[in-house]
Amino acid sequence: MNRLEVRQLEYFVAVAEELHFSRAAERLGIAPPPLSRAIAQLERRLGVTLFERTSRRVDLTPAGKVLLVESRNALQAIDRATQRTIHAASGALRIAVAPGMGSGLLRNLHRRYETRHGHGTMHLLFTHDQAAAVRGGQADVALLCVTEDPLDLESSDIGEEYPVALLPANHPLAGRRDVSLARLRSDPAYVSEPPATGLDELTDRVALGRLVVVVGHSVTDRLGSGVVGIPVTDLPPTNLRLAWPAESRDRRIANLLDLADSTMPSVPPPTTAETTITPAAS
Repeated sequence: MNRLEVRQLEYFVAVAEELHFSRAAERLGIAPPPLSRAIAQLERRLGVTLFERTSRRVDLTPAGKVLLVESRNALQAIDRATQRTIHAASGALRIAVAPGMGSGLLRNLHRRYETRHGHGTMHLLFTHDQAAAVRGGQADVALLCVTEDPLDLESSDIGEEYPVALLPANHPLAGRRDVSLARLRSDPAYVSEPPATGLDELTDRVALGRLVVVVGHSVTDRLGSGVVGIPVTDLPPTNLRLAWPAESRDRRIANLLDLADSTMPSVPPPTTAETTITPAAS
């Protein structure tokens, strides 16, 4: 059997999602008769009926439902391949990262990677779903803060992070050695996820009293005098892990892993009795 064409899959998916030939044709920017002929040709080529048609409605057959799932997967794979090819040609390695996570590690990796491979060869994508960015082709590798393996991705642990709360320097809790999550949640400015932005904007919002948030301890060496980092006692440390597509043979990812092995220092957990994480001087 000859392989199906991308155009045929796109036509089929449009009809399968709309369940209406005229609406599907409008979505595709073509007239209904050519679309009907294309679907009929696809059914003849496969030797199966994909749609049950009546004068009032269009429904998918069991075979059509299977093809819809497979067609979506195929089209997504083509989109990922296209994006990865274009970005690979640019030479820039795209890392998906959550705001406020692994900041110290990323800064060191970024500096060392660009020193070795040239300015502009690493780009950061701030997102709360790093693994999805890799799966979708928007990023080449993800920095994850995880407790379980992302089963469909290759991954490698590169360190640990301990949770700290970022508070304005004049906050009532700012002078404490540690703080509980329950105390933080009582603050109207507390959010469970940092906004998808860079660290500078994140700390600016905290300093202005507009945000209280828990992040990884490695951000604390970049805080100015207006923000403090206080250890959170009732949250466990999390593993920092780089993850990438299982089928990838991208040499840039191998280069990043080589650098990561020697970048992340071993940092002991903060203790409530002796250690307060404080910002570096601005």
